[in-house]
Amino acid sequence: MPAVFAHARWVLRIPDCRSLKTKRSIVRGLRDRIRARFPVSAAETDFADEHGRAEISVALVTSDATVADSILERLDAMV
Repeated sequence: MPAVFAHARWVLRIPDCRSLKTKRSIVRGLRDRIRARFPVSAAETDFADEHGRAEISVALVTSDATVADSILERLDAMV
């Protein structure tokens, strides 16, 4: 049975964010919602020291490409 690896990333703008603490709180909330709703690994992967931007990446492994596509499409709609 072949394994399918799927991944996606989003670069987010966080307007009016004036501190890294606020930004991390927002990003952590999004990351936690993603992890709770979908069987994926999720992390903040870039712009860690910038107030107004963040990059969230997700990855998953499954045996069915259709399932992977469906999960990524639903994630894209959520983010």
